[in-house]
Amino acid sequence: MDWVRESQTFNQVYYKEVLKNIRERVRRLGMWKNGSWILHQDNALEKNALPVKTFLTKHKITMFEYSPYSPDLAAMFSLFPKMKSALKGARFEFVDTVKAKATELMNKL
Repeated sequence: MDWVRESQTFNQVYYKEVLKNIRERVRRLGMWKNGSWILHQDNALEKNALPVKTFLTKHKITMFEYSPYSPDLAAMFSLFPKMKSALKGARFEFVDTVKAKATELMNKL
């Protein structure tokens, strides 16, 4: 899980840094050598920018192309509605409390 800083803009430069971190984590876990992982991302402009695609190609990162209207993938995207439902009506004073609760819910789901 990676939290975007409050003042950070999610753009191609930031996303490329996220990909670098993911790549390093995958390498440390030993999944890089045997190719047992695939990156799945949506079609947001930032994720399809040329520098991002160049990074993915250069590092031979296998991508699962996003199919926006595939009913087969609908089950994969049930996480956020479940989290939204679980957090409905909750009030938080601090961002760290929100992060802790969201992490707890993700781990349960």
